[in-house]
Amino acid sequence: MEIGIDSFAAATTGTGKSTSNDSMDALAELLERIEQADKAGLDFFGIGEHHRKEFLDSAPAIILAAAAARTKHIRLTSAVTVLSAADPVRVFQNFATLDLISRGRAEMVVGRGSFTEAFPLFGLNLQDYDELFSEKLDLLLNIRDNEVVNWSGKFRPSLRNQAIYPRPLQNPFPIWLGVGGTPESFIRAGFLGLPLMVAIIGGETHRFRPLVDLYRKAGAKAGHAPEKLKVGLHSLGYVAETTEEAINDYYPGYAETFTRIGKERGWPPVTRAQFNAQIGPTGALLIGSPEEVAAKILRHSESLGGISRVSFQMDNAGLSHARLQQAIALIGSRVAAAIRH
Repeated sequence: MEIGIDSFAAATTGTGKSTSNDSMDALAELLERIEQADKAGLDFFGIGEHHRKEFLDSAPAIILAAAAARTKHIRLTSAVTVLSAADPVRVFQNFATLDLISRGRAEMVVGRGSFTEAFPLFGLNLQDYDELFSEKLDLLLNIRDNEVVNWSGKFRPSLRNQAIYPRPLQNPFPIWLGVGGTPESFIRAGFLGLPLMVAIIGGETHRFRPLVDLYRKAGAKAGHAPEKLKVGLHSLGYVAETTEEAINDYYPGYAETFTRIGKERGWPPVTRAQFNAQIGPTGALLIGSPEEVAAKILRHSESLGGISRVSFQMDNAGLSHARLQQAIALIGSRVAAAIRH
């Protein structure tokens, strides 16, 4: 099982400020954390994509390219590329270039994103949400599999005998499909034979088993080998020396962040009782000591019929750079080591 980190490149450095200088420092610290993850022996580091004031990840390929120059082994991926609002040609070119810079360590997780601000920003109609993604995913896979592309669609000019460069070092270039809780998305990933990255940020992880089963059945029906149908888990998580320390570090910022996001989406405020349920044996959050979190990951894997990858999303609770660095070291030295053992 691969263990890694996802980041949304929070615009503050744990001080609550968000000036240009603070953003500069936040990105510098993010690159240090990617270096730390590489040295800690983690398998991958992912950068999300948002177009909001509180995040600095509107151009993830640039952050990953900077990280590629400072790392040696860790795989570098998007988490996720908001493909509905992007040009698949430019997305492919950016990540093919990253693959060459990193000497074959680049990947991409594509999805529709959990925020909608990219649609008005790029002049897109939110009513075309699913149709845009489906068409652009088709074009992206066509570009990946063919150096010279012939393609037509509804939302973009057609391509006729168009060669697209550069080509990545890896062939085929790894593309995962990021999904939430929509059955159609799981079925689509299975039909296409794409590895699946499931974002589970609440509830109980085992409840996603029927959707994962849909993915595997669709993949088998389409003729894809079982080993090709990988399942990854994107989880909110944080590790400290003890579970009590992890909770005390993480809960205040988590409650503030998700209460604020909840106001935008009509959710009730976060309560400590809800949080306690989420960090319990079957809850989605990976919060606790290294040994407790490792055991929980293995339970999640068993409940979903086996998973190939787990990512920790930690920079959503206003944690300081020092605490995040410490957590990365613990995930590498004790969580990942325990799971591999």
